[in-house]
Amino acid sequence: MTSSDAERRNLESPTGRRVLTVLCIGVGLIVGAGMFTFGYAEGDSYLTDEPKACANCHIMNDHLQRWERSTHSAVAVCNDCHAPKSFLAKYGVKSINGFKHSMAFTTGKFKDPFEITDLNIRVAEANCRNCHTQIAHSVDFGQSTVRCTRCHEGVGH
Repeated sequence: MTSSDAERRNLESPTGRRVLTVLCIGVGLIVGAGMFTFGYAEGDSYLTDEPKACANCHIMNDHLQRWERSTHSAVAVCNDCHAPKSFLAKYGVKSINGFKHSMAFTTGKFKDPFEITDLNIRVAEANCRNCHTQIAHSVDFGQSTVRCTRCHEGVGH
């Protein structure tokens, strides 16, 4: 008797069938709940560069409105400032943010106003310096840890 015969016999037993049934139901519930949540939260819109997707949740409406009135709205969308440039890094950061945002908004445990994370500060800072490289290189920051937003708070939105 081979190991595959023994495994098949275990699955054919009443206990094996119950375990398999419970496992399938559990996986189905998790996948179903995930798909429902993704659809309800308009998750596919976050895969785009459309700024209105960032305001799917009301807490971002003020940021979207301030961005629309800013000079940055003519030259940059949310992802240009808040996502890394490379494909993998961009969707990695978007996945991390999406998970954290969905958990925060589902549980109701978040600060209002919403606060930017250290990861997103580093991403935004790198993008500021990338777009404004000529200005950034000509300014003596004294130390590299000085953030652009120290002097330019609220720029962008």
